[in-house]
Amino acid sequence: MATDPRGKAATLALRRRLLSNSCRLFFPEDPIKIVRGQGQYMYDEQGAEYIDCINNVAHVGHCHPLVVQAAHEQNQVLNTNSRYLHDNIVDYAQRLSETLPEKLCVFYFLNSGSEANDLALRLARQYTGHWDVVVLDHAYHGHLSSLIDISPYKFRDLDGQKEWVHVVCTAQVGNRHIRRAGGVFVADEIQVGFGRVGKHFWAFQLQGEDFVPDIVTMGKSIGNGHPVACVATTQAVARAFEATGVEYFNTFGGSPVSCAVGLAVLDVLEKEQLQAHAASVGSFLMELLGQQKAKHPILGDIRGVGLFIGVDLIKDEATRMPATEEADYVVSRLKENYILLSTDGPGRNVLKFKPPMCFSLDNAQHVVAKLDAILTDMEEKVRSCETLRLQP
Repeated sequence: MATDPRGKAATLALRRRLLSNSCRLFFPEDPIKIVRGQGQYMYDEQGAEYIDCINNVAHVGHCHPLVVQAAHEQNQVLNTNSRYLHDNIVDYAQRLSETLPEKLCVFYFLNSGSEANDLALRLARQYTGHWDVVVLDHAYHGHLSSLIDISPYKFRDLDGQKEWVHVVCTAQVGNRHIRRAGGVFVADEIQVGFGRVGKHFWAFQLQGEDFVPDIVTMGKSIGNGHPVACVATTQAVARAFEATGVEYFNTFGGSPVSCAVGLAVLDVLEKEQLQAHAASVGSFLMELLGQQKAKHPILGDIRGVGLFIGVDLIKDEATRMPATEEADYVVSRLKENYILLSTDGPGRNVLKFKPPMCFSLDNAQHVVAKLDAILTDMEEKVRSCETLRLQP
């Protein structure tokens, strides 16, 4: 059992005193103090085990021993910046290139998805000479100022949409027109890359075999919790950026330890066949959720690929009005049942499944069984005119 010398209440009090309220917690009314993780499970200070359906950062599982070992061994030898020659960075770039279309052959290493998307924006603007950006509705591309401006998920709560930002509903809208106008495509793979979609290693491959983006950004899952990120692009885009004469340097990007971790993640994905696992478990989870839709009218659209799945909760089929309060209630009740899940979408009514890739068939059955029981209980409360309480 995990030990907790300070105690949850003391930790929460310190956090409230020392950290900004802008740094939010999951389950703010009753946050969980997590002290350990292993595989698809997280453990609180009392030793209670939770199934983690939120954390797509721990891509191959929390504290995977091979990833931990790779970081430990390299840390004992050397960790420095990329201005020195070192095998890890070129070995890692080579391994990544083997997963990508041939034209994506130039790599930049960074520390976070936000850094990667900021660099992608710089590369695209330098190459095209244009400033305008086309983005997907409700997209989120990072916390830097340059990225908040192109993230509907964020800018709609701030100053609103800039005149040079254009929002579309799907990635397919205007593909040919954008190419014809001299635009480039950036595939943000930070949440969905590295086999999560199951059928393909990269989510952009869902657009068709002949679709190749000009820039690909990677983060989160790339380092399994270690701060690693990457931008892959074409020779043409890279040369245009180099022509400015401005050096690109990132102090910790591509460090020997970061690249050792990245290589270990690729090794685990291959050895444990986690891409195929995501396809099979994700398909099974979608099937189970589909069966629940026939039982529970509150379940609307069920969509996803691999282990990246969203479930709409709606007031009724006719209006499809978001069932936001009910979604909060379901997530709260799942937490009581030691299952961690979050909501998303403009109406905060979409249950979002993005667990570590080792999430199992048994986990899927257990989670859906608990969801079924919660929805059944909720429907009974509604029929008896009881008020739903977020902390029952």
